[in-house]
Amino acid sequence: MVLMRARKAMTVIAWAAGALVLVLFVGWLGFQIEPSPFPDYPQTQPASLETVALPAGLPAPVERFYRTVYGDRIPVVTSAVLTGRARVRPAGPLYLPARYRFTHVAGQDYRHYIEVCWFGIPILRINERYVDGESLAEIPIIGTDSGPKMEWSANQGMWAETWQFPALFLTDPRVRWEPLDAETALLVVPFKDTEQSFVVRFDPASGLPTWTETMRYKGSASAEKTMWLTHADAWAELDGVLTNTVGSATWIDDGQPWATFRLEDLRLNVDVNKYVRGRGI
Repeated sequence: MVLMRARKAMTVIAWAAGALVLVLFVGWLGFQIEPSPFPDYPQTQPASLETVALPAGLPAPVERFYRTVYGDRIPVVTSAVLTGRARVRPAGPLYLPARYRFTHVAGQDYRHYIEVCWFGIPILRINERYVDGESLAEIPIIGTDSGPKMEWSANQGMWAETWQFPALFLTDPRVRWEPLDAETALLVVPFKDTEQSFVVRFDPASGLPTWTETMRYKGSASAEKTMWLTHADAWAELDGVLTNTVGSATWIDDGQPWATFRLEDLRLNVDVNKYVRGRGI
């Protein structure tokens, strides 16, 4: 009798363990499936953009980069809509599949919308914005955040994303480049009544930027800034222009990227004035 009960208990335990393994496997499998992309932004960019001459006096690695991408004429960018897919870690070690749309009034405002998906179905919706100098992050699990430190960080995030349309670093009169050495330059950008800076490292073989480094707050509760690095994982032609199509971002104390973004569609100089102030897709 005792032996029979023990066998039944073992059977129940085995079934429970098997069910748990199955649930974990299904959960893991759902995060291996890439979501479908967002629908195209409803407005196409102009067939051609206004251009200006490549300015003189740039640091050597900076001039080499811009000649490689644009030649002697630099497009004037006023807005951008970046759409693609990503792998993100909103909390914990697990990378989750996502799709995103980042909307910019170039050098002024931006809005992020990210959907983390399971079996291609959105389960987390992240809304972030930096509009009129004020920042608000709404991240499920983590919560909401805002305030002066978030504004500092949001401005850095905005300019870091400008690498997808780097012409702005030359056409915005508030931005300047300073030389450091043959493969490195300092990018200085505006922030309210002061400035922020990025160390930009260029690949000696290709001349393309690889790493950027800056000191950034993780959130409003951060006592001090942490080194934040972005890496240009891949460059490819997008609409005939050499573009940083895959990039990742890493906090130095974390040691691995918290997100990798793959740009799939880029719209420049489209009307985003209302869209940048919205929520969702």
